[in-house]
Amino acid sequence: MLITLCYLYLWARWGRRPAALVLSTVRRLRASRCSFTFCRAAAQPRGARVCLSRGGRVFCVGESQSIEDLNKWVLFLVSPFILEAEHIAFVTESIWAQGDSFQKPSSSETVVRWSDCCVPLACRPGDPYQLIARASLDNFSKLGAAFMEERLQMDNGLIAQKIVFHLKDPALKEVNGASTKQVQARPLSPEPSLEAEPVQGIMEHCGQGDSRAAGGSCLLKRGGASGGAPPAGGEPGQSSAECHQLHLSSCHECLELENSTIESVRFASAENIPDLPCDDSSPVDGATSELCSEQERRRGNILGKAPNVLLYVGSSSEEAPGRLQQVRSVLTDCVDTDSYALYHLSEDSALRDPWPDNCLLLVIATREPIPKDVHQKFMAYLSQGGKVLGLSSSFTCGGFQVTSRDTLRNTAQNLVFSKADGSEVRLSVLSSGCVYEQGLSPGKLQGHLENPDKDKMIVHVPFGSLGGEAVLCQVHLELPPSASVVQTQEDFNVLKSSNMRRHEVLKEILTTLGLSCDVRQVPALTPLYLLLAAEEIQDPFMQWLGRHVDPEGVIKSSKLSLKFISSYTSEMEITPSSIPVVTDPETFSSEHFNLETYRRNLQTSQLGKVILFAEVTSTTMNLLDGLMFEIPQEMGLIAVAVRQTQGKGRGPNAWLSPVGCALFTLLVSIPLRSQLGQRIPFVQHLMSLAVVEAVRSIPEYEDINLRVKWPNDIYYGDLMKIGGVLVNSTLMGEMFYILIGCGFNVTNSNPTICINDLIAEHNKQHEAALKPLRADHLIARAVTVLEKLIDTFQDRGPNGVLPLYYKYWVHSGQQVRLGSTEGPQVSIVGLDDSGFLQVHQKGGAVVTVHPDGNSFDMLRNLILPKRQ
Repeated sequence: MLITLCYLYLWARWGRRPAALVLSTVRRLRASRCSFTFCRAAAQPRGARVCLSRGGRVFCVGESQSIEDLNKWVLFLVSPFILEAEHIAFVTESIWAQGDSFQKPSSSETVVRWSDCCVPLACRPGDPYQLIARASLDNFSKLGAAFMEERLQMDNGLIAQKIVFHLKDPALKEVNGASTKQVQARPLSPEPSLEAEPVQGIMEHCGQGDSRAAGGSCLLKRGGASGGAPPAGGEPGQSSAECHQLHLSSCHECLELENSTIESVRFASAENIPDLPCDDSSPVDGATSELCSEQERRRGNILGKAPNVLLYVGSSSEEAPGRLQQVRSVLTDCVDTDSYALYHLSEDSALRDPWPDNCLLLVIATREPIPKDVHQKFMAYLSQGGKVLGLSSSFTCGGFQVTSRDTLRNTAQNLVFSKADGSEVRLSVLSSGCVYEQGLSPGKLQGHLENPDKDKMIVHVPFGSLGGEAVLCQVHLELPPSASVVQTQEDFNVLKSSNMRRHEVLKEILTTLGLSCDVRQVPALTPLYLLLAAEEIQDPFMQWLGRHVDPEGVIKSSKLSLKFISSYTSEMEITPSSIPVVTDPETFSSEHFNLETYRRNLQTSQLGKVILFAEVTSTTMNLLDGLMFEIPQEMGLIAVAVRQTQGKGRGPNAWLSPVGCALFTLLVSIPLRSQLGQRIPFVQHLMSLAVVEAVRSIPEYEDINLRVKWPNDIYYGDLMKIGGVLVNSTLMGEMFYILIGCGFNVTNSNPTICINDLIAEHNKQHEAALKPLRADHLIARAVTVLEKLIDTFQDRGPNGVLPLYYKYWVHSGQQVRLGSTEGPQVSIVGLDDSGFLQVHQKGGAVVTVHPDGNSFDMLRNLILPKRQ
């Protein structure tokens, strides 16, 4: 150690001649089986011993942190990872240069390029950007010395923050195993041009476990010499499969590939690789043939490009980050993000990087003028068969010109959109204030305003002879109705009413441009967790449960089996009819449901005390089936889910259940010979009312325009549905056992609207600062209000709750027709004593309408009889 310190002293003393001394130091530390780090002082590992400090950088010795699972890394197809005696494996952590943070060494200093001193083995994009590399001891020492003296230059604007030697790490063994895997690929030209030749991507699952897992490793193949020469550093005969050597003219190009978002880092197994063209020249077996056949059946990346969608939002102005987020958000709603990667294309990258060969779709979403050289790049991409989507952009092609219409700017307008099959969609859209004029004959998609001039707002422009095409829009398909540029409450309302059609139009455009907007894969079911809202029922409930489970801990019903267990492992099978229930609350954690929040807001004597929670379940309506007839009333059951895969609506309808909904089924027991027991249809009205009151009874939230619609819906004003109620009742003896299923949108703006949208719009219109609400908070409040409404109804009958119901319902003074569009016009006057709708005819007669005998068509204000 004394010799080591002497070497380090000489290094510090003589400054510009450190390489040989660092080399000796590294040799000794490596021989003594130490792990060591070059890093900035602020990033010094805890407990590390500093050997040398120079400026803001240190060279320290200590335990290294392990490398994370390589399923999250991209492996480069290089020669097998065989560390010779004079070589070392290490990790470099870097950040992207921001603004003026990157300082080049002065001309008098000798710059050391990272890529000249090592061979990259794997990378992990992110912040920090991590690279596993190998180098000789000489070159590694050279890197360390250059880092300490701030002479180390990474590629593409990266700034090294840390260089770590990991003495032994299981992950490095995985690099060895993955890098020695042999895959056969079609040979490319010996020296392909990075700018002109597309990068051929070959993905192979290299992680452990099931090949269908999301994790995996990407083996990047970049042209190589034809023929059968073994990889450099490899040995002839290592594999019976022929393998072409990875061509890398420098490591700089490797980093460019990642920085320029050219290769996807969507780690995939063979089942979810973006479509690649079938190669008949490759050695194939049955599995390969089946894969190619499957790919032919799938729509998507038929060009063999990396599945990248690049988003260009202009220069780095203050509006660019927000604009980028808006575009990314709406595209995420429309395409499967497991199949496509969305990346920002900066102005610099658009000019510098070879992105065109690795881009499935270029989205241009900036109103500012596009620089001439950038525009030329975009036109070259189009002419080579590229696809472009312009969103309220100044970009044009095909002879079209953008003309300003200030009267249209940021106003809601009626649009007629013609789809590829000739059908039309009519919707309200937010105009950018510009229209298209002149131009060539448009393609199969087009959209115009419903005004005398029929202003062109969406044009489809085929371009060139290689299949290039652009769809250009001057309506804000990328902006939600809650965007700050929406000027009035009326515009917000009509835009929200058309929100689903806005997504429909955008999906039609994306599909025409070659992307897949298919419904995403149904999420896997998760176990249930048994949670208790009150500690005092812990012992009584567990005693009851012990008496009712069979010897294997199972409670069976006609619909499903619940197996109560103390802990869950991934090997346990979960099906809609057989679900494990974890009874240990210490193992429970969810970002979507906070048990303490629920407990604080639940103020009931019976309802909602025993919770069965699932992140994903088929439907909450079935979860209580085996417990509802046996459990004591004071242990009120409730099933809560974040997502449902088979959500149920009224009749044959399905209920969409995206993340952000409050989804639950509540068990309520009602005596037959009671006020409510004689008027069971009122239960659905009470539940709808409870949800509205749960929100509007919060101080300062009284004016949130949430209302009830007969018979079982929760609405935003009278415009659109925000939630619904489904009631199933079973009479056993003198007791109704009622399952109340309820779902309402809290944080999910799509596909229609949510409560937090209403809060945000209220804040904008009234310059208020109300906070958004959570699903767990509102579920607890709604159950609390429902219990109070039931108690009031049991004491006073319908008249005890109808004043509050009428305060919030949407039907006051509403004119409808009975039977058909030609039927008599009547006025809705209220509910009868049993909870059915009453209407007043001109002659004075009052007619009761039953929900099971008629269907509401609220869009036309009609009450239509059901067809038998």
